[in-house]
Amino acid sequence: MEDEITFSKVFGEGGEIRKYFAPGRVNLIGEHTDYNGGHVFPCALSIGTYAAVRKRTDRKLRFYSVNFPDAGILETSLDDKAFRRELDWTNYPRGVVWAAEEAGYKADCGFDVLFRGTIPNSSGLSSSASIEVLTGYFLADLYGFDYDGIVNAKLGQRAENAFIGVNCGIMDQFAIAMGQKGHAIFLNTGTLAYEYAPLDLKGVRIVIMNTNKKRGLGDSKYNERRAECEKALQYVQQTFPVQALCELTKEQWAVAKETIPSVTLRKRAEHAVTENLRTLAAYEALKKGDLTAFGRLMNESHISLKEDYEVTGRELDTLVEAAWQQAGVLGARMTGAGFGGCAVSLVQEDAVSSFVTNVGQIYREQIGYDATFYEAETGSGPVRIG
Repeated sequence: MEDEITFSKVFGEGGEIRKYFAPGRVNLIGEHTDYNGGHVFPCALSIGTYAAVRKRTDRKLRFYSVNFPDAGILETSLDDKAFRRELDWTNYPRGVVWAAEEAGYKADCGFDVLFRGTIPNSSGLSSSASIEVLTGYFLADLYGFDYDGIVNAKLGQRAENAFIGVNCGIMDQFAIAMGQKGHAIFLNTGTLAYEYAPLDLKGVRIVIMNTNKKRGLGDSKYNERRAECEKALQYVQQTFPVQALCELTKEQWAVAKETIPSVTLRKRAEHAVTENLRTLAAYEALKKGDLTAFGRLMNESHISLKEDYEVTGRELDTLVEAAWQQAGVLGARMTGAGFGGCAVSLVQEDAVSSFVTNVGQIYREQIGYDATFYEAETGSGPVRIG
């Protein structure tokens, strides 16, 4: 009701206002594998993005965010199909409108939309993918487009790649569009084959640790890492006819790595291949209820992301290494693209309070400002709520 009241204050009274929600996501393991044809293991969260939307009779698109009220209403139209830096965060939903039209889903009129996010901005919990999937979802509902969650995820990825200019894989959009409460998604990003894995954590909590260091994929080294992996793949393909690094087995990689002359490219590929193998092992460990093994694989993931992929940074390393020192911690690692954002940890329920206190104190002493902690609750995919 609060969003409806704000919507009417911002855009004026009248017309049917529809309301929607899409979650954020956290990836438990399988980082920087999604654009390398590998496996990922994310789950949707209960925090996310809300939208209140009303159709217009003309072709205008008007955007407003409760999170950025000083920006006011940002206005464009269905006919403006270019990325515009001055339109700031609205390029994410605009990109989805563009991607939908490119795929044959053409809106016949514009809309007014108010967004409200409960995901910390630049946290690595996919606020941008959340708004993309949410936009794809309400476009289908508003205009009667007939596509499923997987197509919606692809529209979001297309918007990110071709409109925003970030060469991300499909994990974020897929996890959000296809999320299921109480479950993680074991996804093969190369084939989009997936399984829902019950998250039976038996007295263990997922604790997300936010560095509060701002970051954005577009101005990070994300695209650089992807390009490095593509170069490494070209060397590997001289020996093995694979389409992606993560298709390699452990044995094949032992041979293939010798074909890559650059130490840096070899390290990038080393992470992609071994992270995929860790994700496969983590899924098997979860099926057996072996959370100790799952946590150990999380730790190994972070070390690889730090040493081979070099995407962690001082803030994330401080959080994770402090987490490793605490009683009741099964595992911890950075999650998301890196260079700031969040880390995720598995902590025994009775140790969560001391964990937050101790890790928070270490972080403040070493970094100079506070981290934010919250226990993750799994959520479901996008939904109309009114």
